Amino acid sequence: MLNDSIDPSDLDDLYQQMILDHSRRPRNLREMDDATGSCEGYNPLCGDRVTVFVKVNVQCVTDTSFVGKGCAICTASASMMTETIKGHSTQTAQMLFKHFHSMLTDNASNGNPDLDKLVVFEGVRKYPIRVKCATLPWHTLQAALTSQNQIVSTE
Repeated sequence: MLNDSIDPSDLDDLYQQMILDHSRRPRNLREMDDATGSCEGYNPLCGDRVTVFVKVNVQCVTDTSFVGKGCAICTASASMMTETIKGHSTQTAQMLFKHFHSMLTDNASNGNPDLDKLVVFEGVRKYPIRVKCATLPWHTLQAALTSQNQIVSTE
């Protein structure tokens, strides 16, 4: 008889592999000339710098991308964020940011289905200094969606 339970260490390994994959081969890593919004973000503790681009049409994120230099967690977060929000409403993108931030800061993912594959970052919560790395792209996205013309900082 097969055991249907998943060993937590196997799940941690899978999550680490997903983060490494998105870090090494980031999706949507490009500038966007026809973006309707963009913003720069900076994490002075880690040195992460990211610019997030969004194209919004009638409150729908039709395209999103990023450029920058960052640690593995920041790059993977930006990559997975751009994949996740593309095709969703701006309201959904903002809700996802709240859920993602809450998962990392309030220990409140509770299997939130909205987060889908973003739960791979749940382990980052154990390393408070890395929470800022994971959330920088999301804070920068928020500023791009609301057309804030300032550099977003984690400090």
